[in-house]
This record gives sequence, structure tokens and C-alpha cells, in this order.
Amino acid sequence: MTEPTAPTEPTEPIKYRKNGLTRGVTEELAESMKHGWADTERHDLEPIPQAAHTERRRAALSAAFPGELLVVPSGNPKVRANDTDYPFRPSSDYVYLTGDQSQDAVLVLEPTGQSGHHAVLYLRDRSDIESGEFWLDGHGELWDGRRNSLTESERLFGLPCRDVRTVRADLAAATAPVRVLRGYDAGVEATLRERTTAERDADFEVFLSGMRLVKDEFEIAELRFACQATARGFEDVVRVLHSDAETPERLIEGTFFVRARLEGNDVGYSSIAAAGPHATTLHWVRNNGQARPGDLLLLDAGVETNELYTADVTRTLPVSGRFTDIQRKVYDAVYAAQEAGIAAVKPGARFRDFHHAAQRALAEHLTAWGLFGDLTADKVYELGLHRRFTLAGTGHMLGIDVHDCAHSRTEEHVDGQLRPGMVLTVEPGLYFQQNDLTVPEEYRGIGVRIEDDILVTEDGNENLSADLPRRSDEVEAWLARLRG
Repeated sequence: MTEPTAPTEPTEPIKYRKNGLTRGVTEELAESMKHGWADTERHDLEPIPQAAHTERRRAALSAAFPGELLVVPSGNPKVRANDTDYPFRPSSDYVYLTGDQSQDAVLVLEPTGQSGHHAVLYLRDRSDIESGEFWLDGHGELWDGRRNSLTESERLFGLPCRDVRTVRADLAAATAPVRVLRGYDAGVEATLRERTTAERDADFEVFLSGMRLVKDEFEIAELRFACQATARGFEDVVRVLHSDAETPERLIEGTFFVRARLEGNDVGYSSIAAAGPHATTLHWVRNNGQARPGDLLLLDAGVETNELYTADVTRTLPVSGRFTDIQRKVYDAVYAAQEAGIAAVKPGARFRDFHHAAQRALAEHLTAWGLFGDLTADKVYELGLHRRFTLAGTGHMLGIDVHDCAHSRTEEHVDGQLRPGMVLTVEPGLYFQQNDLTVPEEYRGIGVRIEDDILVTEDGNENLSADLPRRSDEVEAWLARLRG
């Protein structure tokens, strides 16, 4: 990784490494860098595919907060080590309302009276050639790549765009009541600190999160593609998974990551490649073990599309190609629970119905296996004793976040009803810890989860991740086919 040089007399402070090899530039070099560059402005740009949707979303936001100044930052990069940053991922609400993925950007909805807003997008413009910013600043375009001009951004996003370096002055000059999405831009928050309250801003965050509960056609198409790409990633994993030798969990993780980067932006969350007893840890992301013949591999992974919508799929696979009797017994119980959960996903059903259906099925299996003595399944479920082995809820909303709409109103979300356009995961599991002395030894160290992404339709549901087999015999046949 190379380093920027600093000008002799910078017009603005230029960040450079304390122990860098170069410091000043000659007047002749500085003058040379100002000339000889072709005009690269693009004049044939079309609006982004979701532009009509983002406009409609902003209109809904405007209607909910008449007369108020609404501020939604994309966020700032975070330092990973010294002068290197983590890969930037903008705030989901900003992307939802603009379709843009720039860092240091801010969407501002300026009230036009008692109703209506004028939306403005504040972005970084092209780096300046005259001052040398484009090559002397470590974040100039010769370092980080070309940015859109403000005119280009206006064509793409269908919004008037201003230089983000003016945003704090513009916000300070505004007089309307303010709400800001907190946690993404400390500078913006500092500018507005005296004019906002935590309570008002929390209500704003809740509303923004709730806006995403029902997906539009663009979002559903993105999630459908994410699931299809994820299925191809799972097939890639099967092809590197040895049936008669050890396969490193990190090879499994890395293999899926290649597919995510090939077809999308990234993985939607840290992949779980949990083999053997690691599968009993729900969020096993260390991935530093080995998948061995005779083990089960629990792979929980999802491709995030270039527009930042993610799949979230889990399959539990017998590494050797066939389940042992006890593995099949546990797997089939989880499959039956997932079938019950998916069947409960339909418009008008309570959100919690699919969870109760799946968990009740698991409680019945565990009771039938004699793990609770003489207690009935009803009593086991009433007391929650089954949760020793199920641990988690059965699913969550899915979308631009893997756990989407997490800040929405409880009465609209987990206490609400399912509506067409909602997308959620159904992912029951059984996890028998290796040191759990309350179960027979043959169960210990077995972890099974099956997870699919379910769209609520007008008359029921659609399994968006149905390209991947679920039933135990279908899984075995699928493994055999891919391995030739």
C-alpha cells in the first residue's frame, strides 16, 4: 500500500504518514499536475433502477414529519488500524431513501411549509485538480478512485446535490425543528445538538425502521437474486467439502465469500461455518476448526447484493454424504419444525405464529424422546424447558439488514400481523452441547439448523431460497450429485 505526498504549502491540511518517504513537491511538479487531464464528465447517465421507489419512500417520510428538518447521514469510515479503514458500508436508512452508497454523505429533507419537503443530497464532489487534492490527499481520486460529479449524481439519484462540505453550515442556518438519524455522523450531530432531543430522534429512527417492514417489488427482486446467488455459493462449498478427509472451516468460509464477491457486494454478515460440536454454538464465526468425515457441517451464510440486500440461509450437511441414524433423527425433527413454521407464514397471521408452531413441534419431539421424564409436551412448552436445546427465536425480518427493521414499533413487528411483501426467515434448530449431561451421550455435540427466506404473498408464502434442498434424503442426493 503506497502513501500520499504532501504539498509544500497545502491550501487545506493534507493527511500523510508521519514517517513517509516524501514531504514536499516542487513548483514544477505541482504545476504539471494541474494540466493535461481529459474531461471525463459523463453525460449519458440514466436514473438508477430504484429511483422511482426511493422518491416514493422519501414522500412517505415527508408526509409523516410535516414542517420538520429531517437529516439522514450515510456515515463516516471507521479506522481499522492506523491509517487503514474498515470497508465502508453506509447506513441502511440512507441507502433505502437514496440508493446511494457514498461515505460522508447526508440526505436532508428541508420543509417547504406546513407540508412537503425539498430533498437535497449532500455528497463529496470530484476532487479538485487546481489545489492538487486529487493526488496529494490520501483520499483524492488518484488514491480512492473516481467519484461522481454533483451533476452526475443528480442524474443518477433524481435529487439536487450539493457539496457535503457545506452541509454543516446549511444545517446551522436552518430554523425548522430537527430530527436526525443518530450514530452515523458525529459532526452533523454536533451541529444539531442544541436543536434535537434523544426522544425525538429515537422516534425518527423507529419510523425509518418501520418503513422497511413491507418490501416493494424492487426489494423483493433483490432478495430473490440474493437467495439464488447464495444457493450457488452453497454448491461451491459442497464441491470443496471432502467426504473422506478434513476440510478447514476457513476454506468453507472463503469459498462462499468468493461467490458473494463475484455476484454481489459482500457477504451480508459473518459466515458461520460450524463443523461437529461447533454447530452447537449459534454464532460460531471463528471458523478455525475442521469439518471431518462423520461430522455435520452447519453453514449459515448469505450473499449481499450490490444494492445491499442480503439473503440469510442455513443448511446442515453430513460431511461424508449421508446422515448417521442419530443425526437423521435430529435433522428430521428440525425439518418437521421448519415445515410447521413455514406453514404458519401467511397474510393476517400474527408474526409470532410461525415461531410458536416451530417451537411447539420441537418440544413435542424432545418430549417424545424422553428428555423431560414424565412431563407432557404441553407442560414442557408452558415451562419453556425445550429452550435448553433450541435457545433462539425461530426467525426475523430480512431485507437491507440481515436482522431487518430491528428498531420498528413492537406492535407493528413481533406483536403485529404479517402482510404481503414482508420477508422473514424461518430457522428452527436443535443444539445439544457437548458437555450436556442431561441428554444421552449420542446426542451430545450435534447441532442442526435449517433456515429459509420466506416472502409473505397475497395468498400464502413463497420460499425464496427453495433452490436448496431441505429434506434429509434430498440433501443426501444433492451432495451425491454435486460430488459426481
